[in-house]
Amino acid sequence: MYIEIDENNKVLGYSDKPSGNSIETNEQLPTYTDVQVLKFVSGKFVVEDSQELADEKAEWIANQYQRDRAFQYPSIQDQLDMQYWDSVNATTTWKDAVAKVKADNPKP
Repeated sequence: MYIEIDENNKVLGYSDKPSGNSIETNEQLPTYTDVQVLKFVSGKFVVEDSQELADEKAEWIANQYQRDRAFQYPSIQDQLDMQYWDSVNATTTWKDAVAKVKADNPKP
């Protein structure tokens, strides 16, 4: 098995064939979480905490409501149709639809 590393010795993945930046190993690699980085330092694999990954994960979690809203909003075509008919009929169908999505997926 070959371990692909970048210029900072960060492990990028695995390969069956060697490349310019690979290390051949039969060693069992340490486990690590999604906020840690696996590196090859001084001839051994080391797990390091990554503040950058922790910050990215926190931001991803904090913005979940945005992804939920985007999935639930009516299509732009439907929203424009709602706005047209709201102006013709003096209704609030579009505002109500948008308000419901926002209420169902509030900002944290």
